[in-house]
Amino acid sequence: MKSRQGGFTLIELVVVITILGILAAFALPRFAGFQGEARLAVINGIAGTMRSAAALAHAKVLAQGSAADADGSITMEGQTVTIVDGYPAEASGGIDAAANIQATGGLSCSTTGGVYVCSYSNVCKVEYDEAASPNAPTVTVTADASNCE
Repeated sequence: MKSRQGGFTLIELVVVITILGILAAFALPRFAGFQGEARLAVINGIAGTMRSAAALAHAKVLAQGSAADADGSITMEGQTVTIVDGYPAEASGGIDAAANIQATGGLSCSTTGGVYVCSYSNVCKVEYDEAASPNAPTVTVTADASNCE
């Protein structure tokens, strides 16, 4: 009795590899666009975190019996947070400590001209502008998926 070997022929393997190559050529541009969308999601996440942290810090200032426009410091999650006009300051130890923002993966955060800025580039950023009594701080997002790539 003869036994027949099973498996793929060389031609079948070449055809399958060719088809996979063609599919990859069409799929690659689609997946390459995800970096901009991911960075935009990070920027929007940081903006939401800044707004929430500022509101929580302000609530803690009020709960401690301080005036709504108080200056000083509070402790949030073991971090000392500098307070100006009842909200976290833009300087180091302010909103970055309240929101626990850590710059990684190409993101840079710094205080520039009285505004705390986290950015991937000049057109992919979020800005925290310190509160001026009696107003809350402003958080501004300057980004979209195309300029965050």
